[in-house]
Amino acid sequence: MSRLLIRNAGLLLTLDPAVGSGPLGVVEGADLLIEEGRIAHLGPAIGPEMEVIDAAGGIVMPGFVDAHDHLWQSLIRGCAPCGGLYEWLDECVFAVAAAGVRAPEVYAAVRLSALGLIDSGVTTALDWSHAFDAAFADANLRALDDSGLRYVFGYYGRDRPDVFDAVRAAHAQTDGDRFAALHVCAHPTLEAQAELDALANLAHDLGAPFDVHLLENAAQRTEEPMRALANAGAIRPGLVAHHAIHLTDEEIAALGAAGARVSHNPMSNMRLASGVCPVARLRDAGVAIGLGLDGGAGDAPDAFANMRAAVGLQRAVSQDAAAFPRPADALRMATLGGAEALGLEAQTGSLTPGKRADLIVLDAGWMNFAPRWDWPSQLVFGGQPRMVRDVLVGGEALKRNGELVGADVAQAVADAEEASRALQERLGR
Repeated sequence: MSRLLIRNAGLLLTLDPAVGSGPLGVVEGADLLIEEGRIAHLGPAIGPEMEVIDAAGGIVMPGFVDAHDHLWQSLIRGCAPCGGLYEWLDECVFAVAAAGVRAPEVYAAVRLSALGLIDSGVTTALDWSHAFDAAFADANLRALDDSGLRYVFGYYGRDRPDVFDAVRAAHAQTDGDRFAALHVCAHPTLEAQAELDALANLAHDLGAPFDVHLLENAAQRTEEPMRALANAGAIRPGLVAHHAIHLTDEEIAALGAAGARVSHNPMSNMRLASGVCPVARLRDAGVAIGLGLDGGAGDAPDAFANMRAAVGLQRAVSQDAAAFPRPADALRMATLGGAEALGLEAQTGSLTPGKRADLIVLDAGWMNFAPRWDWPSQLVFGGQPRMVRDVLVGGEALKRNGELVGADVAQAVADAEEASRALQERLGR
């Protein structure tokens, strides 16, 4: 569709203070016009257009940006429920890698995860793919292409010519739109310094962000990942660090000075008993921070629960109800902050005229949410995925009136169940 009007919103949260009032860019009782997949105009009573979506007094806001995920890991949901990071990795990731995940299983897993993200209001996601082999990566990318999501593909590299060729080929597929970017991914340790150096150089040569899991667990301090990154010359603009929990003040300052970006994954960090990300100190150092759902360790695609956990964790450890992030901060981290963490803030993350029309319409009439008092705060403290009525990516509807568009959900679930059963048989479960 070339022109689309979203009418009768009770509240628009633009996430752009220049477009609405306050830090969330609040606009009361307005319509929003989309032209050629981009935000064209917002304001009262724009007038009838080719197609109309009636927001019926609900909330219109940017779609959530999932700044860190592993979409294949829907296959291992519920695995190692009482294990920490290392137990979970051994039982649920390394064992799976040894058993092998076949291309149809990868596709089924990523397809199910992507539909779950869309259903819960996510419009952009970073999929940090473990890319166990070339067939895995190809199936992963096909499922992302078919999903309709705007996505960043994180290619976990190994220092082998065939892998480097595959990374280059995937990078050539990026279109700056739905396949928004490719990140070169690595695990930084001194022990693997040579490989880290090679991957950092590959990212630099491609002009791609360099993307790492960083100090998720306290035991990883012995691996000296920050020293390894410094040796590789990787502490620079374009560095994206996930988790970033067990950092010193000096390391936080170095990330800030370098223009690095961070994803905070509170649901996963709680599940794996990893610790609490120092988000206030990172914010104060000038680090852009988004929120991530983190695949199998995050368990379910629920951006509302993730925001709630981001606020609650900091309040619990500080015993300060005014601690950062406050509800408005969490909303920003889940939308524009995530886009900033992925380097996509000029493209998505807010309802700014000229940006891609990546947005969601929320039904405010659910029992968990009504009556109205302070809707932005209520979204963080009481929002649920079932409130997501409509999801648009680039103006194209992926969910309308509470139903996924063009998706056979029952078949997607059945395919993932079959893939998981086959995998568990190979694991001897």
